[in-house]
Amino acid sequence: MTQNLRADARENRDRILGTARELLSERGLGISMRDVARHAGVGPATLYRRFPTKQVLVDAAFADELRACRQIVEDGCADPDPWRGLTTVIEGLSVLNARNRGFVDAYMSAGGRTSLFARHRSAVLRQLEALAARAKREGSLRTDFSVDDLVLVLLAGRGLSSTSPEVRTAAARRFAALALDAFRADSGNGALPRCPSLIGEVARLS
Repeated sequence: MTQNLRADARENRDRILGTARELLSERGLGISMRDVARHAGVGPATLYRRFPTKQVLVDAAFADELRACRQIVEDGCADPDPWRGLTTVIEGLSVLNARNRGFVDAYMSAGGRTSLFARHRSAVLRQLEALAARAKREGSLRTDFSVDDLVLVLLAGRGLSSTSPEVRTAAARRFAALALDAFRADSGNGALPRCPSLIGEVARLS
């Protein structure tokens, strides 16, 4: 009997997580816990027993995407060629962004400094600032680039998640290429308008 109960509990947890991933990917963070319970075919008590808050559920649902995001950034930062590393990061994050609306919403609007997403985001931003500094010193990245510009690209690219799955990845890669062309150091670059501080604003964007 105990073994059956454990199996049922695992099945419920897996079904809840699968449902949450699907709904978050399609609709973003606007879904409610009631939506998840209803689509997963479980009662609210079962849902809250496994995931006491929505943030806990979101953290668990996007654990794989969080690992993928971390790997993209670590691979880019490890590249001895900083421009190539930055290219890897911007393209990889743009594709991840386009494929899963809910993940980027969660990443950009993670509530509270102690949340898993907020802690991860803080570490990644520090890594990206170091990578950008290297690319500037090497002369490949325009000197007025700010990590806020990368945040701007991710925010602007969220609309790609509304395109059909067949074109989403290709569109994300083209969008990333256009952004990178604008970031490349070139004597023909014009001066940019002042960059707003988007890093400090992301927790308010959803």
